[in-house]
Amino acid sequence: MSNSIGLYIHIPFCKSKCPYCDFYSHSLGEAEYDIYTKSLADKIRFWSKKNDREVSSIYFGGGTPSVLGAERLSYLLNQIKQCFKIADNAEITTEVNPESGKALDFDLLKCTGFNRISVGMQSADERELKAIGRIHTAKEAELTVRLAQNSGFENISLDLMMGIPFQTKESLKRSIDFCSDCGVKHISSYILKIEKGTAFDKAKSSLSLPDEDYQAELFLSAVEYLERLGFKQYEISNFAKEGFESRHNINYWKCGEYIGIGPSAHSFFNGERFYYGRNMDDFYCNRTVFDCKGGSREEYIMLALRLVSGIDFDEYKMKFGEA
Repeated sequence: MSNSIGLYIHIPFCKSKCPYCDFYSHSLGEAEYDIYTKSLADKIRFWSKKNDREVSSIYFGGGTPSVLGAERLSYLLNQIKQCFKIADNAEITTEVNPESGKALDFDLLKCTGFNRISVGMQSADERELKAIGRIHTAKEAELTVRLAQNSGFENISLDLMMGIPFQTKESLKRSIDFCSDCGVKHISSYILKIEKGTAFDKAKSSLSLPDEDYQAELFLSAVEYLERLGFKQYEISNFAKEGFESRHNINYWKCGEYIGIGPSAHSFFNGERFYYGRNMDDFYCNRTVFDCKGGSREEYIMLALRLVSGIDFDEYKMKFGEA
């Protein structure tokens, strides 16, 4: 059983806030991006001094990491490589939104060591994209994927959202075909959840949303169609061509440890779960909040059941000393 950890870097910036989004993010400018990048580098050094284990996966999420630009992202990855011991075959991902991704220097990202790109598309239907407040087109999503591929990225994921306004089984099938035609190796497909306090929450009575039964039909039809196209479901909301499963996310579901750096970022490290508050001040002052002890039998079972493979009983016995 591996003793390695994952590393998550949160980039809390977006050009605009999607009406369904509950993640901590806001819109700022280049000067603020520079300040935040410097603070991230400081925290990377801080956490590296508390860890002596190998890092097997690194994930830049958000927000929209690509708004920082390739130079800042590469600078941060170089800081991580200088401070942490990185596995030779580490999976290193950055999320990219098509609106900023179309101008991203993928050559520089590839040269620095990024080897996986996750593109936040959500739908290939222009009406659906507009309904959920996305500021890009399907063509821009395709362009982003092509640019990444031209720079040598083979491991690319596209996000799809299910249960969104105006979506039908037919339009969802077309979005899946779009992903497959782009040649990506991984698809994350989540059912829309109306989170408290979001713009969608305030306007839910006026939204044209499918009911729960139709949401279930959308999900099941998507699972079946993705399987036919060679995208095997390995976790409730994730599908991949063989060998392209997200190792970073699998670490979460296998109750593996990780360090999260950034406002609202959560960690499970040295047997404890803790997090930074949803504000910049707590992060800049390096204040974290203890959540609970982690890694219990119950937690391990609950997380493992998200995986299609289910519970690994040999691993369970190694962790807890019983079958």
